Amino acid sequence: MRVPLSWLAEYVELVPGTTPEDVHAALVKVGLEEEDVHTFDLEGPIVVGEVLDFVEEAQSNGKTIRWCQVRVAPDGETAADGGPAVHGVVCGARNFFVGDKVVVTLPGAVLPGPFPIAARKTYGHVSDGMIASARELGLGEDHDGILRLSTLGIDAPVGTDAIALLGLDDAAIEINVTPDRGYAFSIRGVAREYAHATGARFRDPVEQAVPVDVSPDAFSVVIDDVAPIRGRLGSSVFATRIVRGVDPTRPTPAWMIARLKLAGIRSISVLVDITNYVMLELGQPIHGYDLDQLRGGLVVRRATPGEKFTTLDGKERTLHVEDLVVTDDRGPIGLGGVMGGAETEMSEATRNVLVEAANWDPVSIARTARRHKLPSEAAKRYERGVDPEIAAAAVSRVAQLMVDLAGGTADDGGSLIQTTPDRQAILLPHGFVSAIIGVEYTEAEVHDALAEIGGAITAVDGGFSVVPPAWRPDLTGREELAEEVARLIGYDRIPSVLPVAPPGRGLTRSQRLRRRTADTLAAAGSTEVLSFPFASESENALFGSADGALVASVRIANALDQTAPFLRRSLVPGLIGAARRNLSRGLTDLDLFEIGTVFLPEQGRSYGSAELPVGNEKPGDEVLAALDAGIPPQPRHLGALIVGDVVAKQPGQFAVHAGIADALDVVRQVELATGARIEAVQGSHQAMHPGRTAELRVSGTVVGFAGELLPTIAADADLPRVVALVELDLDAVIALTEPAVEAHAIGTLPAATQDLSLIVPVDAAAAEVAAAIREGAGELLEHLAVVDDYRGQGVPAGAKSLTFALRFRAADRTLTAAEASEAKLAGAALAHERVGATIRE
Repeated sequence: MRVPLSWLAEYVELVPGTTPEDVHAALVKVGLEEEDVHTFDLEGPIVVGEVLDFVEEAQSNGKTIRWCQVRVAPDGETAADGGPAVHGVVCGARNFFVGDKVVVTLPGAVLPGPFPIAARKTYGHVSDGMIASARELGLGEDHDGILRLSTLGIDAPVGTDAIALLGLDDAAIEINVTPDRGYAFSIRGVAREYAHATGARFRDPVEQAVPVDVSPDAFSVVIDDVAPIRGRLGSSVFATRIVRGVDPTRPTPAWMIARLKLAGIRSISVLVDITNYVMLELGQPIHGYDLDQLRGGLVVRRATPGEKFTTLDGKERTLHVEDLVVTDDRGPIGLGGVMGGAETEMSEATRNVLVEAANWDPVSIARTARRHKLPSEAAKRYERGVDPEIAAAAVSRVAQLMVDLAGGTADDGGSLIQTTPDRQAILLPHGFVSAIIGVEYTEAEVHDALAEIGGAITAVDGGFSVVPPAWRPDLTGREELAEEVARLIGYDRIPSVLPVAPPGRGLTRSQRLRRRTADTLAAAGSTEVLSFPFASESENALFGSADGALVASVRIANALDQTAPFLRRSLVPGLIGAARRNLSRGLTDLDLFEIGTVFLPEQGRSYGSAELPVGNEKPGDEVLAALDAGIPPQPRHLGALIVGDVVAKQPGQFAVHAGIADALDVVRQVELATGARIEAVQGSHQAMHPGRTAELRVSGTVVGFAGELLPTIAADADLPRVVALVELDLDAVIALTEPAVEAHAIGTLPAATQDLSLIVPVDAAAAEVAAAIREGAGELLEHLAVVDDYRGQGVPAGAKSLTFALRFRAADRTLTAAEASEAKLAGAALAHERVGATIRE
């Protein structure tokens, strides 16, 4: 919300010299966040000038310019720039005449841009300034011609400061309005909040509106919402007033144009500008109909299935049965609370206006605006809640301005339908505010704070009975009232005290191990990323199942991105997206990981179907159990992606590219962090390179995979051909790992080292052979590592040679070579028994 300071000062006292920063600081105290300051970015001298004479001169480029003589100061006086009273100015526009009063920017002035003005030679003349258009002054978008002050109804003396004359010396503050503070979308609401913050006197503009007699004969209006949705009528208030004999061609006053511009709304015509002005002033959206284009009275109802309607923007829209429409005898003429219709809009031919102000159901308006993609200023206010008691004052204010500025005559009476329910009192026990806020407030402080916001307060046994004001629909319980007390008395009263953690509590084992895993990977050089938990159906099908079996996915009811409307089954799509973005920015060597939840629903089961509990009631065990049952399994996974060079090219060193070995190194880091023993065996995955994919197991249970992404998938994602990937079910790894840590003594006696080369079938897994050697060699075997995998000359077809480096050590003696050899051969014998291994000679 943008608030011009001159407008704010009409309804709350601003101390002379108050700056936009001062207003921002005051509003921050009551919880309105500052955003920006807006001005017209003008510097003088900019004055009123009179065109004395001009000569039209054709140029060689085909353009015709006017060499003008413009009086910029009274005869005999010096101009504001120190020059003569008459300046020569070159102008390309041709929409002005001799005798016109115009705005002249003299040398030394600065226009928005910034665009400094200086005397300069052009088209054979020295142009001593510039005659300005509305766009150049920041007043509007019209750049086709010079701004003639007569079109604004202004006749000021030559030499008058045009910045002050046109209201261009004003400034506007911009604040962020949260959804529960809809009343702050108005000058009225912000003025009241400024009064709360500073103690300045507030003057309610609603109280200044001239009251009007209500007559059922003024205009026929019927609210026909026979089947209200969610038990609420679509419209509870509907007020009208008729203004006759308006002149829509009259100029909008400069002060109104300037205020609307600073508030972020462009000037359209005097009639439309008045309705926008009152909406910003009071927070009550207004709609004006061309009375002569209406057929019969107005009826408010829900749309019928398939009903069509053309809005003000010229688009035909197919309506939904929940949409609220305003109709006359021909059908819909307005999309209630969102946008009016093209057939009855106010135009230059309008002479009689029906002014309407209504109050609409916020939920219906919000859904309609989103359904039809019409985020209008009116809808923005209605969906947050508009004061239901100001509609009559708003139409009266509009009628008054149309009489004053458009020359109309307002009918004596107006119509008003008001069916809003009585506001319910809230019981606020003594001591409740202090207990919930943590500050000792006196009963007088609580009473005065709630009275300040306009609440009707009655003392009752044990506390106060508080009826919130009409403009605060967000105050629905005593907790909200307590927050208001804290906000108005001042957040600085709330002490900054760190809570003391209860003894005997802390992080769980799973939390500690997850944090340790993240720290370990980061310390090893990986970068943690956090991606959105959304995926497309094809991504879930590709990465959420190793074998391509049909998988179920949770669809989001209101997806942020329609291309990714499902909750992810895998972390891989997010990692691929992060890698693609970084590669596009020139980061070619990436080592990324993420720890996050995935969502694994069971096939054929419905989730999220439990009825949500009422917000102000504590749910029972059955309700909580139903809610829990409606949540799919959400295990925490670890995903990692490595692309590019893991060792950079340098003198004496070739670049080493990422591959499956680096993926398995991530698995080893997870083993170190969690104490798990993760077994990597030959595996397969539909999205992974065949033959370069490992299935990861803990205690025989599959917990993930590691390897290289299929090159075709990598190419489709604009990634290098080799992409190392890991995905682990980290929760499963932790659950399957014994919490005890086994400590091994450091050997002090000499070790015996030997190598063992075995001929094994080509499809035998090295891990399986190593396990057999380790088991057969017994407790003397201290360390085993695969050092070579050879296939070629000297090895039978269909076989391979695996070489293992073995280290033997005894705790109580120095081993002999014979003892080491005996243990080695025992390991080879068990490998022969299990996989048919033979010792390579």
